[in-house]
Amino acid sequence: MNLHRLFDGKPFVLTGNYPYNISSQIFFKMLDNKDIVPCCTGMIQKEVAERIAAGPGSKTYGILSVLIQAWYKWNIVHCQRTRVQSASQVKSAVIRMTRNETKELGCDEKLFKQVVKTTFNQRRKTLRNSIKPILGKDCPLTEDILFNKRPEQLSVAELSI
Repeated sequence: MNLHRLFDGKPFVLTGNYPYNISSQIFFKMLDNKDIVPCCTGMIQKEVAERIAAGPGSKTYGILSVLIQAWYKWNIVHCQRTRVQSASQVKSAVIRMTRNETKELGCDEKLFKQVVKTTFNQRRKTLRNSIKPILGKDCPLTEDILFNKRPEQLSVAELSI
């Protein structure tokens, strides 16, 4: 679905009770359209909210955390336990994400996404080892001490250098 065409390029607020099994994919689509989605609010699985809110050093800090925090401020408005389908109980959270002041990351955004996804998919490797396929094994950038760290040890700002 082309949201720019659907909304004629005008900003709109994304609001909903998001299906737990695809909420992350909805947020990736939101990020692809961040220029026309100034705010997103909705009920999601508590674990997904915790991943969005996680900071460096946390086990839940990952791709979703970094990409959303690069462009949005967030706050968890409310948490509750809800019944989903028959007897299963799922903890839910209402989260609000609003665009932050960031207009540009200061790096190639496409490469940033690729580096974040590649490094967090190999999160036990150091950056130096996980991004060799992207930058090449002889890239002088990888000599920086920063590349001795694992992705979950780095802030959004450090990852966007």
